[in-house]
Amino acid sequence: MKDKIEQIRSDSASEIEHSAELQQLDEIRVKYLGRKGLLTDMMRDLPSLPKDQRPLIGRELNSLKGTLGKLIDDKKEQLLRVEEDKRLKAEAVDVTMPGHAYDLGKAHIVTRTLNEIIGILVSMGFSVEYGPEVESDYYNFEALNFPPEHPARDMQDTFYISDKLLLRTHTSPTQIRVMENTRPPVRVIMPGKCFRNEAIDTSHHVMFTQIEGLYVDRGVTFADLKATLESFLRRYFGSDTKLRFRPSFFPFTEPSAEVDISCFLCGGGGCRACKQKGWVELLGAGMVDPEVFKSVGYDSEKHTGFAWGMGIERIVMMKYGIDDIRLFFENDLRFLKQF
Repeated sequence: MKDKIEQIRSDSASEIEHSAELQQLDEIRVKYLGRKGLLTDMMRDLPSLPKDQRPLIGRELNSLKGTLGKLIDDKKEQLLRVEEDKRLKAEAVDVTMPGHAYDLGKAHIVTRTLNEIIGILVSMGFSVEYGPEVESDYYNFEALNFPPEHPARDMQDTFYISDKLLLRTHTSPTQIRVMENTRPPVRVIMPGKCFRNEAIDTSHHVMFTQIEGLYVDRGVTFADLKATLESFLRRYFGSDTKLRFRPSFFPFTEPSAEVDISCFLCGGGGCRACKQKGWVELLGAGMVDPEVFKSVGYDSEKHTGFAWGMGIERIVMMKYGIDDIRLFFENDLRFLKQF
């Protein structure tokens, strides 16, 4: 039995020393220390030995078992370090090699245009106010001189959430909210998303971006409106831009006007963008109706004001010759990367 123990001691130590993989080392462990291993079998044979040899052989077997366990653990740590070194070498990054270029995100062309317009108007003394996109019927219509059942409401196809709750059709409700909480003078612009129940085609969509301006003070006149729009539009479109005012109707302004600008692509000579007219319809404007002042508690005998509003997608389409508004919402990078 002692000779067999010494033979196992010698063979196992050699096998452990020359093992090159973790799987091979585990097979050695099972061979000698497993439930059916050589040392386990020898421990089971102890009762068959002479009584005086059992303690000695038992101590030898336990000692060998502990020695093999220590050798296997040490070898396992060694093999794990070798595998870790191989993995690190395989995953090493050569910092001297050129890096991979990644596309950087940037603002959508509509957002960039809106921010540019806001920057110009803020430099002219306007502050910026934002309002909720889900509005009440009162703020979206009634306070703006759209009484219930008024035919002017038909001009703005509306997404109703309930009888008194809707997706705003313009940013004008923010005018009411500002005036309710601010006494004149008021000089403010209101950008944001608007929603209308339109049939989607090349020039209409259910969502669009709008910016409106409002100025209320003592002695504000239509001449102030014209001067403000001329200054703003010439800064954005160019110093040679001309304006043309045409009579129109909006329930919240009186008098009201549609504002055209000379085509910035052809300079007014006529081209495809302006349909050979030399003029491009751009925005609506007018003097604030006294009925609107009444709804916010302003005295129309003391204060006057003007308001105007325009769609941003329309400006981008005209400026860059884009003929389909749906392109702004399709998230096609081939289109968006052009700007």
